[in-house]
Amino acid sequence: MNPFNSTPTIRIKDLLLPACLGMILPTVWLVFLALANENIFQIWMYLPLTLIPLSGAAGAIFFFFMGFHWFPRGNRKLIAIIFSSILYFIILWLTSVFVFNYTGHWH
Repeated sequence: MNPFNSTPTIRIKDLLLPACLGMILPTVWLVFLALANENIFQIWMYLPLTLIPLSGAAGAIFFFFMGFHWFPRGNRKLIAIIFSSILYFIILWLTSVFVFNYTGHWH
């Protein structure tokens, strides 16, 4: 039996914490921006407040897979964490651009 071929099982419970942590950053930022706006909580704000944190959760789950499941040790783990961190913020940026452009508030 080769220990490198055995992959540990992933449970949904293991993915819940990274997803919640990935949703916190964009949610806090968007709520701060919504509260700083003089027109608080208009109808168009619901789309960014749902889609951007969901993309943050997807990016955090990808970060979890890259850093802790697919590349668990060594130099590859460092490269995977750096790459997935950059990709997390790119995912957030692209989702923000798409959602705010769709709602007509990308100025």
